[in-house]
Amino acid sequence: MDALQAIVLGIVQGLTEFLPISSTGHLRIVPAFFGWEDPGAAFTAVTQLGTMLAILIYFRQDLLRIVVATLKSVRTDRWHSRDIDAKIGWYIIIGTIPIGIFGLAFKSVIEDGARSLYVIGIALILFSAVILRAEAAGQQERDIKDITARDGLLIGVFQAIALIPGVSRSGATISGGLFLGFRREDAARYSFLLSIPAVVLSGLLELKDIGDHTHANAGAVPTAIATILAFAVGYATIEFLLRFVARNSIAVFCGYRAAVGALVLLLAGTNVIS
Repeated sequence: MDALQAIVLGIVQGLTEFLPISSTGHLRIVPAFFGWEDPGAAFTAVTQLGTMLAILIYFRQDLLRIVVATLKSVRTDRWHSRDIDAKIGWYIIIGTIPIGIFGLAFKSVIEDGARSLYVIGIALILFSAVILRAEAAGQQERDIKDITARDGLLIGVFQAIALIPGVSRSGATISGGLFLGFRREDAARYSFLLSIPAVVLSGLLELKDIGDHTHANAGAVPTAIATILAFAVGYATIEFLLRFVARNSIAVFCGYRAAVGALVLLLAGTNVIS
């Protein structure tokens, strides 16, 4: 991977991580369109650390309150208290369990077979229907203060589904929140917070494979360039998405998802891209 490819893919990661269009899918599709090699699952996981740093900085005050309240609840054995920050902290932990189990159980499939362009194209199209259904069914009567352990676990299951490239972590978790009746903006904020443990742990585990060409096609320097750009662009994207979902449906992204998915299937099926 050269510097130009790293710059392009870093920007792609930053733009697509928080939009419901699948950053993992786009980090596979864009290189295919340009005739570049697949940068690999390790590159994807590590560049996500850049966008995760953007979340940590953007939500730093919220996260500090959540961490402090959660630790206090451990000391006082009152994790089920009415303190909303403590509840969110514990429910993020609970919600991370499904992706941890599925991620470890299907690690080889996720890093290999699931990166097929056919899988990505189909996932982009099919999960668009899920997003549309979530927007139609969601009553949006609940806010984050109403969250329960069951909600945290179910939204965590939706996050685990996003291990399939093309689904979209934000699209899946926001849809899960909508199905459970949460307001779109609250579902988006919780989606960002829930992603932190899974993405950080995944990125740190994959760091060892960067530069090892049996696992990845990107070296350390291009990966660092892409990660820095992903952080910068991702930070701006968080602000955009939170403002957008406060007033608009995420269903507007479904047309784009379906079109890209159909194009990928067409080009892959005719061997134009591989």
